[in-house]
Amino acid sequence: MSTLSLSHVTKKYRLRNGIHSSVLIAVDDVSFDLVSGQTIALVGQSGSGKSTIAKMILQVEKPTSGVISLDDTPVIRRGAGLRRYRKDVQMVFQDPFASLNPYHTVEHHLDRPIRLHFPELSKAQRHQRVLDLLERVRMSPAEDFAPRHPHELSGGQRQRVAIARALAPEPKILIADEPVSMLDVSIRLGVLNLLAELQRQENLGVLYITHDLATARHFSDEIMVMHQGDIIEHGPADDVILHPQHDYTKLLANAAPNPERRLKQLAK
Repeated sequence: MSTLSLSHVTKKYRLRNGIHSSVLIAVDDVSFDLVSGQTIALVGQSGSGKSTIAKMILQVEKPTSGVISLDDTPVIRRGAGLRRYRKDVQMVFQDPFASLNPYHTVEHHLDRPIRLHFPELSKAQRHQRVLDLLERVRMSPAEDFAPRHPHELSGGQRQRVAIARALAPEPKILIADEPVSMLDVSIRLGVLNLLAELQRQENLGVLYITHDLATARHFSDEIMVMHQGDIIEHGPADDVILHPQHDYTKLLANAAPNPERRLKQLAK
């Protein structure tokens, strides 16, 4: 079992306007643990600091203070240590249209991380892994999809390729940053169900970043609510949604679609 830990992580940006400067605190003293086999939803409106946390976990941004560690080992920001960390912690990006290079085939996108992290494999073995990954994300027959380019795929298919690419290094932790917000409503549920199924099969720890409290409750074990850089509420998903303690959480819960509440209103 693996554990991703954030301990008192803070991110500050210095803003300059001519001779004047100020400090923006994007993330303020955030701590939590994410273990294998667990899904935690990080919920909040745009600008609350959710994506900044994702960038720090992925080492795209450096924390101003605090420690990020995997299995009690602080992240090393360079060399072989960083490569090992990035093998274990992978990302599914929000935009499947921008995250895939239109000039390369599906096989190329999946083969690259396999070559990087498993250099001992032959070309034939890598090809078989590509096909296996496509089958795992329900793109079948895999031989038909492997030679295609991104423009030949639907939005949902592109996001499935992006998920397969994240799985290619055999990670322990998956960061999913608004993974369905760019997709048609009709196909969002299928992609979320796929992520949930893969999480169970692979025993992944998943950080599901979203502004949608309804899907957060459905697909997560725990929910963290973020507001202006702070985690203001954290607990089991049902408790946070059904019995919110913070006024901001209550506002989000009331704004989320609730079929049961709607049916009660119609029955009156």
